[in-house]
Amino acid sequence: MRASTDNEAPGDTAAEASILRQPRAVWAVAFAAVIAFMGIGLVDPILPAISAELDATPAQSMLLFTSYLFITGGMMFFTSFLSSRIGAKTTLLVGLVLIVAFSALAGFSGTVDQIIGFRAGWGLGNALFISTALSTIVGAASGGADKAIILYEAALGVGIATGPLLGGLLGGMSWRGPFFGTAVLMAIGFIAIVVLLPGGTNSNGPTAEPIRLSATFRALARPGVAVLGVSALLYNFGFFILLAYSPFPVEAAAAKMGIEEFGAMGLGYVFFGWGICVAVTSVFGAPLLTKRMGRRRSLIVTLIGLAALLAVMSFIVESFIGIIVCVVIAGLLLGLLNTIFTESAMEVSDLPRPVASGTYSGVRFVGGAVAPIVAGSVSESISAGAPYLFGAGAALLSVVVISLGWKALRRVDGHIDETAVDEAYALTGGDS
Repeated sequence: MRASTDNEAPGDTAAEASILRQPRAVWAVAFAAVIAFMGIGLVDPILPAISAELDATPAQSMLLFTSYLFITGGMMFFTSFLSSRIGAKTTLLVGLVLIVAFSALAGFSGTVDQIIGFRAGWGLGNALFISTALSTIVGAASGGADKAIILYEAALGVGIATGPLLGGLLGGMSWRGPFFGTAVLMAIGFIAIVVLLPGGTNSNGPTAEPIRLSATFRALARPGVAVLGVSALLYNFGFFILLAYSPFPVEAAAAKMGIEEFGAMGLGYVFFGWGICVAVTSVFGAPLLTKRMGRRRSLIVTLIGLAALLAVMSFIVESFIGIIVCVVIAGLLLGLLNTIFTESAMEVSDLPRPVASGTYSGVRFVGGAVAPIVAGSVSESISAGAPYLFGAGAALLSVVVISLGWKALRRVDGHIDETAVDEAYALTGGDS
């Protein structure tokens, strides 16, 4: 499967064109995509600071993830319906406007409840933007779809890795810094897309066959989609237990060691290392593992590894070095699981790509949204290590679901060598 070559320079072929020789429109969207992906981990380093500055409990601060993920996941059920009618460019710009507005409002907030609400609006904008960015890059890129996907995956990796680092740098000045920084960067991205993406705001136009509103919901009736969705929901619970809760025990362990200046910058470096590991195994590790073991077995083996790691973290939660090493190592496992789960979502049924990925993304984000609520509650009522045990239990339950639904998932091992386009669309719930 290849993108149209209409954008290639005269005389170039897909093989000859350099990956760096792209239209300015591609770089504009790719830049905005990096910033959008930063939003996933941007608040991680400043959660303890928000808790202290606004007199909020850790449980309240972690709701910044809950509101963001609930809205992002819920909107994923509708983005393909919307963008197939108003066009990709309009969808991109609406998403960017929402991110700029709500991230700036979060920076001006005076209470943690206000930030939680504005993060929900941010999640809405992010869902609209991320779900449409890939189709725009593939449509505008020169050199073929494979090179466009490499650029997109690079944007994803850079965003995931640098989000916590930027959060730490700006959060070292003030907890408001990351929110204002995001607003400024996304405003630049908005201007770049308006100026550099050719045509009007509807340049991509509505698709020839608009997607029905009920399509993503009806997809849940497919046994394979349902099994994969439930198992991914449980996995994402463990993922966001680690991502949303870990800043608090890491900072507490640093204080116990007498490291008073650890703060947002220290957390930024920890999760930068985590993000690099996620990016590396997402792009390079997952294809190697699935070719060797198949997707179903790869999921089970890696989920068991994640459960074991989370269980270990529950016992060493007060060890400064131990908890940091485990957080970074967890990135390797999470990168594998992210890619294998989302590739599987594309292969588990014969549904159109936008419908399959939108359904899968909507369901799995529910697990991520619930995780911070549970983590905050059990850490206060049981112990600091208890949230990790709950995450380990969820990972093991995911193994059980996959094992019970083994036959319903048999399609996922049928096409290990899928195209780069399919893989990248799966990773982000993008439209075709």
